[in-house]
Amino acid sequence: MLILALDTASPACSVAVLRDGKTLAAHVEPMARGHQERLAGLTAETMAEAGAAFDALDRIGVGVGPGSFTGLRVGLAFAKTLALALDRPCVGIGSLEALAADEPGFNAAVIDAKRGQVYLQVFEDGRALMAPDALDVGVAAARLAELWRGGPARLIGSGAALLDGVIPGAALTAREAPDPVALARIAARRASLTPPRPLYLRAPDAKLPGGISPP
Repeated sequence: MLILALDTASPACSVAVLRDGKTLAAHVEPMARGHQERLAGLTAETMAEAGAAFDALDRIGVGVGPGSFTGLRVGLAFAKTLALALDRPCVGIGSLEALAADEPGFNAAVIDAKRGQVYLQVFEDGRALMAPDALDVGVAAARLAELWRGGPARLIGSGAALLDGVIPGAALTAREAPDPVALARIAARRASLTPPRPLYLRAPDAKLPGGISPP
């Protein structure tokens, strides 16, 4: 199975191409803005490096957040348009799930959501112990302590340091963006091919005149 995976929900533009679980090419370019201008070119370059034709793809995976509202919409629009043009399924992958992908044991994926909040999801041997959520840091710390039953633990993501000390001896991996290879591997084994939708866990920061949030 030939898989293209991409993600723009984080402060990076990420693309990977896998065939039957083997990585053919992968690139992560850190950027706070400019995903829309870079994504198509980076995808074409990664496919060329992989020696793969777009019409040979079997499936497309795309990060659906939580993350940058503008960024995740860029990736979703691109992936869905490409999938439609190629008549291929498009699979949405949560950013928190991708951060903790293929990590054994107790893992908390934590993204710094700013404004004193984090996006949090906790896994045990790949099984989700909670749904992804946007929580104040103190509430997230209490949730994490409640779910941990002892043993080794890892905090992964841009918000990992914000929960440092909640679990004694927990390892910290400060990762700004999910690995696109992990996204591709999840997309390859995902049974449900439901069209992807953005994962919004809180209202956007931007406001229209009158204080109304955009749709």
